[in-house]
Amino acid sequence: MSGPEDAILDGARPPAETLSLFGHDAALAFLGRAYKSGKSHHAILIEGPEGIGKATLAFRFANHVLAHADPQSAPESVSVPDPASTHFRQVASGASHNLIHLTRPFDEKAGRFKSAITIDEVRRAGRFFAQTSGSDNWRIVIVDTADDLNRNAANAILKMLEEPPKRAMFLVLSHAPGKLLPTIRSRCLPLPLRPLSDHDLESALKALGFEINTQSRDALFAQAGGSVSEALKLVNYGGLEILNAFQNVLSQAPGGQQRQDLIKLADALSAKGGETIFAFFTDNLIRRIEGGARTAAMNGDLAGAARLSELSSALKERIDTSVAYNLDRKQIVMNAIESYLFG
Repeated sequence: MSGPEDAILDGARPPAETLSLFGHDAALAFLGRAYKSGKSHHAILIEGPEGIGKATLAFRFANHVLAHADPQSAPESVSVPDPASTHFRQVASGASHNLIHLTRPFDEKAGRFKSAITIDEVRRAGRFFAQTSGSDNWRIVIVDTADDLNRNAANAILKMLEEPPKRAMFLVLSHAPGKLLPTIRSRCLPLPLRPLSDHDLESALKALGFEINTQSRDALFAQAGGSVSEALKLVNYGGLEILNAFQNVLSQAPGGQQRQDLIKLADALSAKGGETIFAFFTDNLIRRIEGGARTAAMNGDLAGAARLSELSSALKERIDTSVAYNLDRKQIVMNAIESYLFG
């Protein structure tokens, strides 16, 4: 089942309902051939950066499998699902008896999504298999994403991967597969996806109804990194303006004006309802710091690389804590930027 609709970025569509997929023809072709051969792996690790279409591809392939239960009679190519078909409607509405979508659960009491996929969510998959044990249909679990599994949930998924039920298929998504349990990776067939090209990214945005502003096109594509979700944050959540404001702070000499502009930026990032743009900015800041650490190491500045690596780790921990306990985001932003500026 899908999470609440507010998990979807403004301007995006839930992957289960999305008919358009760009940039991953080779991956789809591979999946189609492997399925028809009858030798498709029971667990496929779909890897790649966030927002490039991993979940959309997983649902596209799941619809193909559910529509063609017998691999030998299935077409070799994975086509766009028929939105009028029973399988598609059931999957899109979260009502399919043959597919379960594991994501971070929504905490009704706290009014936000939990920080991890919990063991209770994975137990839902166990009940799903038990309830359909007498069925000859495929039973598909989409783990979205495995990066979000807490330790107990990861171990429970691992047990299922080690002893998969008959005609079970796991489509395991990951933004950072290197951080998964090695035993989970070893039980899956890796299917890496690349970031979208500028052409495919533009096509994906147009399919969502966006017309690209020619004046900001180059900046948008440079910052989006081939990710539709990053592009939406840049366009719909003021991401471009936030990054420009941050660059302005970095370019100023220490003093009163820099401090004022830093406070203004922190206010914008800590505004009510601004969780998405806060996460966008902190992710960008950490990537910048990690990039600086790599550059320092390549240039032989091992002390500088170590300092930046330690800063990155400390900021991640601080930010994770602030999100988990709903702490003051303004102070987190101020401390993070000042740590980056002044060490």
